Order: sequence, then C-alpha cells, then structure tokens
Amino acid sequence: MERKLVSIQRIDHVEPIPGADNIQRARVMGWDVVVQKGAFASGEPCVFFEIDSQLPEGAPWAEFLRPRGFRVKTARLRGVLSQGLALPTSILEGDVPPVGTDVRDRLGVVKFEPVPSDSREVAGPFPTQVPKTDEIRLQSMLGVLEELRGHDFFVTTKLDGTSATFFRPLEGPLVACSRNWTLRPGPNPVWRMVERYTLDTVLPEGFAIQGELCGPGIQKNRLGLRETDLFVFSVHDTRTGRFLDHADFIAFCARHGLRTVPVEHVVTGEAARTFPHTLEQFLTLAQGLYPGTKSRKEGIVIRPLVERHSPTLGGRLSFKVINNDFLLKDED
Repeated sequence: MERKLVSIQRIDHVEPIPGADNIQRARVMGWDVVVQKGAFASGEPCVFFEIDSQLPEGAPWAEFLRPRGFRVKTARLRGVLSQGLALPTSILEGDVPPVGTDVRDRLGVVKFEPVPSDSREVAGPFPTQVPKTDEIRLQSMLGVLEELRGHDFFVTTKLDGTSATFFRPLEGPLVACSRNWTLRPGPNPVWRMVERYTLDTVLPEGFAIQGELCGPGIQKNRLGLRETDLFVFSVHDTRTGRFLDHADFIAFCARHGLRTVPVEHVVTGEAARTFPHTLEQFLTLAQGLYPGTKSRKEGIVIRPLVERHSPTLGGRLSFKVINNDFLLKDED
C-alpha cells in the first residue's frame, strides 16, 4: 500500500511540554508531533505530513522548512520526539475535506527519494509484476494491530542497507532492481549479488526475491560486514500474485543458498493469542543494537506466519516499526 503522505487527520490530544513556553506535544494517529502552542485543540482537524514529505519550495506556508531543504524529518525539540508535521487546514485555501482524505496532490507534495548515484545504471522502470518494497510504519496505520491480534506472527530485524529486487520472468532474462528502478548489468552492488549467488540460474522462473544489501560503502555499514551481502526478506510468486508464507519462505531461501534477514521472534499459539498488540510494545521490541556491534538497529518488521490480506492496508498484512533511537542518533 502506498501511504497517504499528506492527509487530513485529527489532533487526538494536546499536552504541555515541561519547560517549553511556545510549543506543545500533539498526538496524530500514532505519531507524536511538536506544534506551536495554541495552534490546535484536541479533536481539531489538521493537515498532517508524514516523514519524508518533500514540500513545494514556492509555497508560503512551507517557507519555514527552507533550512531543512523543505523535507519533513524526525526531530527532537525540548526533549520531545517529533515525527511528522501538523499544520492548520487553512493552508488548503478552500473547503476542508473529511478526515482521512489524501491532499498530497492538492498541496504539491512529493515523497523524498534519493536520486541514483549514477543515472547511467538505470535501465527502466520497476517491473509491474512485483510489488515494491515499502512497508508502512505502524504509527500511520494502527488498525493493523487488531488485524494481527490472535494470529501467529514473526518479527525480523530491519537491516539498514539498500533495497534490491531480483525477478526471473517466465520468459526473458533475469531482472535486477534497486528500490525504484531496473538496473543495467554492471559493477554495482545489485548485479554483484546476481553473480555471487548465480541468481540468473538459481532463481526459479516466475519468482522474485526481495532483500537488503548491506556492507562496506552502503549507508554506514552498521552491521560491520567485511563484504557486501544480500539478506532476503520476501519471496513473491508472480504466477499466483502471492508472497510465500513464513515456513515456505525460509525453506525457499535454504534450498537456493540464500541468507534471510534475522528472525528475532516467532510468536505462536497461546503466546500469540495473549500478546499485547500495542504501539508501545512494538516500539520496545524495535530498540537495541545489531548483534556484535555498537550500532543501533533500524527497527523491526512484523508479519503473520501465514500471509493475510489487510483491509486497513488494502494489501499484504505487513508493517515496520522504526527504532526511535536510530532515528534521532543515526539518521542522516
């Protein structure tokens, strides 16, 4: 599901920040956001911008973000974590639509995307047969907690690298992709994984694997790896349009000699039925370090053991929880 980057939401509550005269803490969906004191009252609608919203440079209401390149980022103000931006609905200059309405296009906001380091590597668009790798953050869709409740599920480590997809169509050669683009064969990390794991022959026709590339020269190599490697987090059967269930996913990777992302927890049976599915519980699980390092892990990804459709997301039941310590200390 493509998240609603900018939408009409409601201020759930507002509370003072100790020692702060001009700002307050507000809660929007599952996010804590710092707002100007007196700007909002509890229950009032607002225009909410999620992290990585790239605001239009020419808009007067966005001018205050010029020092940050007009990009909405995580920040800490007076000791309070602020994850998003809430502005008055008056910036819409017209009728205010109902809560939940996407107003991204109306305001000219786009999602921040780093450009490829070398555009000559791009061969074309991402293949339409395979879903892109972009998990929703739990705070944006708290309804998924009730959809997961009572079902067996597993938790994997979210590795801080770069996303890659490898797809072997029923006809034609292997396709290797970054997060958003199909890449030409060459000396880039994505195609080096094709060579290392002989994916052009190992990967069965009709299947796509998606994973994280981690290692020297990628982000800050927080795993401390000596060489780049691929950690698979999903296998998609394009013939059926489904992702493999957890057990089949693990077996598929073992059969084809592929590493998976670390599985931190598998919660089944009575433990799954009594598990406290709260934002606070998953934020706690998201904390910690990558094993054997002093680097804060990026977070976790949560999925049911058996793939399920999410009415909330309109697609696969799958979501991520980012480690707040990682966001504050390590994010560029």
